[in-house]
Amino acid sequence: MEQRDLSCNKKEQYLKWTIVILSLAIAALVTGFFAWKSGLLVQAQIQEHLAQEVLRFHILANSDSERDQSLKITVRDQVLDYLESEMPKALDVMEAKRWMRRHVDELEALSRETVAANGYDYPVTAAVTTCWFPDKTYGDVTFPAGNYEALRIEIGDAQGHNWWCVLYPNLCFLDAANMVVPEESKIKLQNVLTEEEYAQITTADFHIKSYFMEQWKK
Repeated sequence: MEQRDLSCNKKEQYLKWTIVILSLAIAALVTGFFAWKSGLLVQAQIQEHLAQEVLRFHILANSDSERDQSLKITVRDQVLDYLESEMPKALDVMEAKRWMRRHVDELEALSRETVAANGYDYPVTAAVTTCWFPDKTYGDVTFPAGNYEALRIEIGDAQGHNWWCVLYPNLCFLDAANMVVPEESKIKLQNVLTEEEYAQITTADFHIKSYFMEQWKK
């Protein structure tokens, strides 16, 4: 009888410890889930604030053919050259967006002329509008995925791979292998973001968090 009692006690103790361990594991999972979800919401808030402080450039090729992709790059270069020479440097983001809207017809005409000069008759449209962008890292600065206002140029059917960059502050690198964020652009970002937000977008793992945020939204 005594041996049976001891056996029962051992089983009860084992069951109790099993319940304790399972409870702790469940508590850790729940805590981790809410911490993860909270982190994603913080990332979303940073993206929404950042979107108010930048202006991006989005250009879509007619198709993925080699010729159409080459044409896209030619148009891109012409537009960026025009902006480099004509767009005033001492603008804040709201002034930059207003300037872009005032000159969007000129940018559309320039793009159309470039297309025609290269032997194509594709229609071209240009507008300052809101577009969705995947996350993008420039040097040590990462812009999380989300909706941003952008100068959007569509060539022909606009079904080919697109190209994008940040026009304000200027992060439009043409040499992807040597992307170094200009100090002036970093200062502009620091001036409009909180210290915590700026620290977040310059951390090495921010683009990984942004990816999981997009997966969670789905």
